[in-house]
Amino acid sequence: MSGRARLALCAAAATLMASCALLPLVDQPTWLFLAVVLVAVQTGVGAAARRVPLARPLTVAAQVAVTLMLLTLVFARQQAVLGVLPGPGTVGHFADLFRQGSQDVGRYAIPAPLTDGIRLLLVGGVLVIGLLVDTLAVTFRSAAPAGLPLLALYSVAAGLSDGAGWLWFLIAAAGYLMLLLAEGRDRLAQWGRVFGGPARAPGEPDGGAVAPVRTGRRIGAVALGVALVVPLALPAMQGGLLEGTGAGVGAGNGSGGTISAVNPLVSLRDSLNVENDRRVLSLRTSSGDLSDMYLRIVSLDDFDGTTWKPSQRHIVDVPDVFPPPDGLGRDVKRTTVRTTVTAADWYAQDWLPMPYPPSGVRISGNWRYEPVGMTLVGDHGQNTRGETYQVRSLHVQPTAEQLAAAGQPPAVLKREYTKVPSRLPKVVARTAEKVTAGAASHYEEAVKLQEYFAVDGGFQYDTQVEVGRGPDAIANFLAKKQGFCVHFSFAMAAMARTLGIPARVAVGFAPGTPQADGSVSVSLKDAHAWPELYFEGVGWTRFEPTPTRGTVPSYTQSDTPGTSQPDAALPSRNASPAPSASASQSEGCGAQLRGLDPCDSPSAAVAAHRGGGGTWHLLGLGLIALAVLAALAVPLAPMLWRARLRSVRLGAHARTGEGAAAHTLAAWQELTDSAWDLGIPPDESQTPRKAAARIVRLGQLDPVAGAAVHRVADALEQVLYAPRPRPAAGLAEDVRRVIAALNGAAGRRTRLRALFAPRCAARLLWALAARWAALRARAVAARPVLRKPSGQRG
Repeated sequence: MSGRARLALCAAAATLMASCALLPLVDQPTWLFLAVVLVAVQTGVGAAARRVPLARPLTVAAQVAVTLMLLTLVFARQQAVLGVLPGPGTVGHFADLFRQGSQDVGRYAIPAPLTDGIRLLLVGGVLVIGLLVDTLAVTFRSAAPAGLPLLALYSVAAGLSDGAGWLWFLIAAAGYLMLLLAEGRDRLAQWGRVFGGPARAPGEPDGGAVAPVRTGRRIGAVALGVALVVPLALPAMQGGLLEGTGAGVGAGNGSGGTISAVNPLVSLRDSLNVENDRRVLSLRTSSGDLSDMYLRIVSLDDFDGTTWKPSQRHIVDVPDVFPPPDGLGRDVKRTTVRTTVTAADWYAQDWLPMPYPPSGVRISGNWRYEPVGMTLVGDHGQNTRGETYQVRSLHVQPTAEQLAAAGQPPAVLKREYTKVPSRLPKVVARTAEKVTAGAASHYEEAVKLQEYFAVDGGFQYDTQVEVGRGPDAIANFLAKKQGFCVHFSFAMAAMARTLGIPARVAVGFAPGTPQADGSVSVSLKDAHAWPELYFEGVGWTRFEPTPTRGTVPSYTQSDTPGTSQPDAALPSRNASPAPSASASQSEGCGAQLRGLDPCDSPSAAVAAHRGGGGTWHLLGLGLIALAVLAALAVPLAPMLWRARLRSVRLGAHARTGEGAAAHTLAAWQELTDSAWDLGIPPDESQTPRKAAARIVRLGQLDPVAGAAVHRVADALEQVLYAPRPRPAAGLAEDVRRVIAALNGAAGRRTRLRALFAPRCAARLLWALAARWAALRARAVAARPVLRKPSGQRG
């Protein structure tokens, strides 16, 4: 087997091995078998095109054409011309399938069923990656850059599913390492075998020969091992290759560490819109009031005007008894609640859902405690999958009078939790002042804000609305008055800060559904976000501005029934009838929401299985990005080909007489082609000396550049005419000096033409025509000659 064929096989194998990381995303692996067959055909077409041989752009074009035909044959055979040729109907069918796949990935949780749309996204994505890897590694013989598409494929899988762990990484890394070794072996084979070691006696077997490939293989294996082991062996390093990425927890020694301010937001909306609602948690509690049984995952306190996200916090070992929550006075009524929570086997959440405020947790595994938010976060890949744990918490029941009489919060806390960026639209603060006009305390302002959103502001709960992203998102929401929990909680928290009330956003689950056996079931559609406002003497206090979702706290309800309760008649479009809190869509939703895929906003939390709904669209975005790159590569192909050709011609050659001669010829060819690109066509009838004088004259070169042209021409004459040519040094530098001078003398339009549409590309057409003529001549020569029988006359 030739080195090029071996490299092609390794490129296909590396693509398929990296594709294995996508297996946890769907419930059936059959798509991978189809991808194996199609990648094999794609690779075979490339090998045949290089065998002919076709020019590199034509090889890639042939593979693209065959790839489209393969996808048409598998997914759009009935709409195709002759069952395999793409046509207008095929394009429309592919668009429908892509749209269906995008909807399916938003509708189903991981592992999703293998619908036709999802199968097209998976198989099509693997084929695109396979084409890029084959083009880079085999067609252009650059295996190292081929790792970028492989890394992109693995990264998409790792970002969507917790299943893309160390095993899939090892498989993908082994494929890439194999590709690098195949390229190294191919390059070394062109130099022959390298010998080393002690001399051997005559007749002794060739045991002193050292195979460089074997040495390279050992070096690669050691490097891979170091890359995997070192990050895990050094506790001070954060974020090893095999460490979970959801929470951003730094590895600690039990006494410290940090939790990063990652912005893990994805999308709560898709959790609400899923058709197959799934149970996330099951709990049993001693609380007699299930309406207030919110399970809090994390709080978002860093507001930059665009998103809310968790701040970077110090984490410590989990204490046996948690300290009392900040700001809670002794005169506020409270009861102790004990809750046992069991997480579903598929629910892999880095943060631990708990009632707030917790006073103690009993759980096994690697968990750390973040004191400011009173949350638990998994360390070194620890998550909630299948965990059962007991939480001791406080059910705080303040009165309206206590909240209204709250004093000023500590200066440090107020400064941190009332910060509002300057780019926040002024309409947010103006609306807050207008809504709360006449309020006598911060508590009354908070209640007025809650009633504005939930009751009398004309807002509608809608899981389909789009309000955009960026600083204007809250302003758009206030204008459109349509959204869901993330919109409502983010807007109320931001408006509260403009009024001087410390505020943050909590992400987790609203109260679930009581079951016949006395337990409470919490499902995907219970994913929720709500604002928490701080009142001195009570602490962080929950409010519920989202209409028809969650429960309105008793301390915000008026004595007159109905004044602060959400109006059941208030229109709420696309609201789920299920009794659950809702997920939200906003500028993001936490890294941990990554699994529930519920909100388009910054909430660090409900990460169920990392791949339901909203996060799935990353795969589609990745495919679109690759398609855009492919579309850009077509007009940029001449420029890329020209840059590659120049690099090869002016690169290093063997230090032999033949190598020096080849280098001189290549340098002259590059000089004349560069002059041709800039408007000086070659004249093959002239001697090198006259051709050099012509380039100097027409290019209006200065004496330094003109001398460089003549040095290259003199070297060429030595190669062509001298019995023993003298090797010339510095030819590549001379050619580059001439090219720079020619570009300096040319106009902008000429330079752009030379860059994007080089005239010397005509040589490709000439070479193609010559090869076609040679093939025809070879076919004619191979044709049998018919002879007349002897004695027969014409």
